[in-house]
Amino acid sequence: MKIALQESLLPGDTLAEKLDFAESIEVEGLEVGGRGFDAEKVAQYEKALQGRKIRLTTVCGQSTFDWLDPDVVKRRASVEESKRVLDGCGQLKAVGHVIPPIFGPPRLPDLWPIKDAIALEKDLLVEITKELAAYAHQRGTLVLLEPLNRYEQHLLRRQADGVEIIQRAGDPPGVALISDFFHMHIEETNTPATLRECDEYVAHVHMADNTRMQPGTGDIDWKAGLQALKDINFKGYLAYECGIQGERREALRQSVAYIREVIADLS
Repeated sequence: MKIALQESLLPGDTLAEKLDFAESIEVEGLEVGGRGFDAEKVAQYEKALQGRKIRLTTVCGQSTFDWLDPDVVKRRASVEESKRVLDGCGQLKAVGHVIPPIFGPPRLPDLWPIKDAIALEKDLLVEITKELAAYAHQRGTLVLLEPLNRYEQHLLRRQADGVEIIQRAGDPPGVALISDFFHMHIEETNTPATLRECDEYVAHVHMADNTRMQPGTGDIDWKAGLQALKDINFKGYLAYECGIQGERREALRQSVAYIREVIADLS
């Protein structure tokens, strides 16, 4: 398991300064935002990472989140935006594109007695997943479906919800699951057991404590969770997606050191 930090968490006025700090605490990965992630940005990251040990691991989100909008023009635009992100992920040899398919309540109408909004959303998401998984696979990267907690999303809330979509899409290469400890702490009854159940579907991890601050500042049992990841032979990135409590540099140093100690003590 390797540690990654989101670019927005890193102290520094320039990307170079941010990367210098990340490497000073031996962080292996960088997760960046997907808003406006175009060819120019890809070139900037490619240049900034040349000669460094740190790599770009994932692109998180996009600007639209309209995959499941009733307007077909919005849907297509959002899917095409995801394809542009996947182009960049492939070029940078990133793990993939982290994407929750929707925020908030359903936008599609309830078409009872044919299908309700949730059933329609799932059918639509399965077809979009098939299309984007094939596109990602051709570029050597992944679409990473992200379940969120009930206060942010209604559709994919538990890890099993994400697995259901992947399985209904035919378990294609090019799509996997991202497991977020913060969201799981709200939605799952047993995070370690859930990780073991999801096993081969987990390709990336987000970390924040139960307060959504940096790991080690709340009550999540990181030893149990990371042991489960080790048990399923997870060798990917643990990416910090959290707020920072305390002075940023020292807080990140302490938290990263804490997570490394937990990993070192796993059986």
